[in-house]
Amino acid sequence: MIPVPSNTRVWLAAGVTDMRRGFNTLAAQTEKVLSEAPYCGHLFVFRGRRGDLLKIIWWDTQGACLFMKRLENGRFVWPAAKDGKVCVTAAQLSMLLEGIDWRTPQRTWRPLQAG
Repeated sequence: MIPVPSNTRVWLAAGVTDMRRGFNTLAAQTEKVLSEAPYCGHLFVFRGRRGDLLKIIWWDTQGACLFMKRLENGRFVWPAAKDGKVCVTAAQLSMLLEGIDWRTPQRTWRPLQAG
């Protein structure tokens, strides 16, 4: 898992992105399309057209990081918007990376009943 500091925001780039792009091109897309500074320390997540591939760019104050994950089965759950950005929490990012629907998480346990 990516060590996300507590004050870091996670931005999902709505829509699809060409997954042939590297850090520099994704950073340029972050500036132009998302209107954010790619070197601010936030995580920017991009999804491919088929929905089974993600790329995350992150500036960790020492250098540029590019993370990629491909699901063997299924698709990543993504916002329905065609453009723009969506801010999610680090916990939602963890669920997203596991292929879990982060929009409506379901608890796997039931509270104990008294008596």
